[in-house]
Amino acid sequence: MTQPEKYQLEGVKREVGSRSATTLRDELRIPAVLYGPKVKENVHFSILESDIEKILSKSETKLQELEIDGTKYNTLLKNVEFDPVTDRVLHADFYLLDENTPVKLKIPIRITGTAKGVRDGGGRVFQTLRIVRIKVLPDRIPAQFVLDISALDIGDSLHVSELEMDGIIPIDDPRRTIVTIAPPKSESLFTSSIADEDELEEEGAEALAEGEEPTEEGEEAAEGEETKE
Repeated sequence: MTQPEKYQLEGVKREVGSRSATTLRDELRIPAVLYGPKVKENVHFSILESDIEKILSKSETKLQELEIDGTKYNTLLKNVEFDPVTDRVLHADFYLLDENTPVKLKIPIRITGTAKGVRDGGGRVFQTLRIVRIKVLPDRIPAQFVLDISALDIGDSLHVSELEMDGIIPIDDPRRTIVTIAPPKSESLFTSSIADEDELEEEGAEALAEGEEPTEEGEEAAEGEETKE
């Protein structure tokens, strides 16, 4: 688990309305709003587009010290709206943190190291969960979770329960798999082929059990089953 960076931002109060928002974007400023349990009335402001892009440049949770008209707020960038065509930021929501109020967040998971099963056995890494949902007080907010997979062999997995969650409540099921080391592709295909053959043999056995006349192929399949036992 790593600690989040804190960015210094300066906001300017703005008028609410689509015309005002369009003008701001032409000036390379992004309309934004500040809200939270301790905010009596939402604060509408704008910030530089370059500041938002700087915050979004890393895939991790970040905190901000936001100053508007001389008042400083400890905030969390909670939501960003993007233009579906240009991918340009259209609007941003900032949440005012309260030290006694937990927040629900989605935290990215980053894996590090080269798994033993990959290094020695040619296995493959499958990360099935890249973001985990948590509930946490502001002073315990992580930037991201980091998992070292160096010790994992083929068939090994890591789960949500193995993340460093000191003072953090996981919302996702602790049994959910984050990463697993699969066999080499050729071995997987071989295993799949065997599974398919077993399925065909089982189907042949079921047909015989229903009273169908055995064929030579059916007899060979039955012998194969006995040999495997």
